[in-house]
Amino acid sequence: MYIKVNVIPKSKREEIIKEKEGYYKISVREPAERNFANKRVRELLAKELGFPLAKVRLISGHHTPQKMFSIINDE
Repeated sequence: MYIKVNVIPKSKREEIIKEKEGYYKISVREPAERNFANKRVRELLAKELGFPLAKVRLISGHHTPQKMFSIINDE
C-alpha cells in the first residue's frame, strides 16, 4: 500500500489530517534537516495506521515536502 504525505516541518504542534484515502497532511515540530522531520513523520504515520515502524518505509521525497511512503502488509 502506498501513502502520499505532505509534510509541514517546524510547526508549533503536531497534527495529522487525512485529506482523502491514501493522502495525509502531517505537521511536525522537528526541522527539515538531518532527517529529523522524516523520522517523526514515519513514526506518526505508523501509529496512525496501526502498523509497526519497521513496516513503514519512505520511498520518495527525501528532500521535499511531498513524500511517498510504502506500507508492507503481510496479511
